[in-house]
Amino acid sequence: MNPVPLRCFLFCFALQTVRWHIELQPWASPTPSLNYEALRFLKYISTSQISCEHMNLNSLRGYSETAKKPWSICLDERFSLIHRIRSKQCRLYSLGLGNDDNQFEISMANSGCEVHRFDPSIKSAHVQEGRHLWYHRLSIDWRDPNPAIAAHKLHSNTKKLGTVLNEFGHQKIDVLKADVESAEWKILENLILEDVVEQIGQLVFEVHIHWPGFEVSGNDSAVVRYWYSLLRELELKDFRLFHTYKDLSKPQMFLKKEAFNASSCYTLSWVNTRWK
Repeated sequence: MNPVPLRCFLFCFALQTVRWHIELQPWASPTPSLNYEALRFLKYISTSQISCEHMNLNSLRGYSETAKKPWSICLDERFSLIHRIRSKQCRLYSLGLGNDDNQFEISMANSGCEVHRFDPSIKSAHVQEGRHLWYHRLSIDWRDPNPAIAAHKLHSNTKKLGTVLNEFGHQKIDVLKADVESAEWKILENLILEDVVEQIGQLVFEVHIHWPGFEVSGNDSAVVRYWYSLLRELELKDFRLFHTYKDLSKPQMFLKKEAFNASSCYTLSWVNTRWK
């Protein structure tokens, strides 16, 4: 028999190591139940896993419905972010839409961080504002468009985060902020499956739970189990939840129902504990 060519072996090995699906956690109860799944999920996102003494919570002071929402990052000395801010070596990626508040990005840029905001609604492909803030007419998605498919050409400014990192020549992101209006679940899944999440120091993102989210399928209990499993994957990657903000200004809905005393929107802040 002829030996298997090395190129084929490496290709086959690579195929074996690619993950196509996340590991679903066991059901919260012996029989699948929305009640048990919802209670487990809501308790999980409402319980800090690690303490953080120094956070940028200024926007919470005197909070009202018109106040800016908090985007909390951990500035404790034991993690790298505060040191990288002081040395002007930090990098922030912000994913959002044009009507978002950008005070957090401006504040980080004023601190000397290199800030890249990805917003498909801006008019120019790339805009620089000041020394440290760039706007890019790009939408971050969980898949790259296929140029061979005519419909995908309309979305040529849509790319996976891993693709953007490679194109920009960036190895690491100190903070990833995301408010992507229900695309967060599939984008997060892509970051986990492709190990891009390991290149991120802190992850601050909104989750929207009034409906399953884009391309999230299954009945209600299966959807909540999937959400929970995704966040557990973050924990398995050594991310720890250090702050949760429940937005009381948004409809108090959980999968299209007023139930479980839940808001339709939470902001979750995670720190990668491998980044010391």
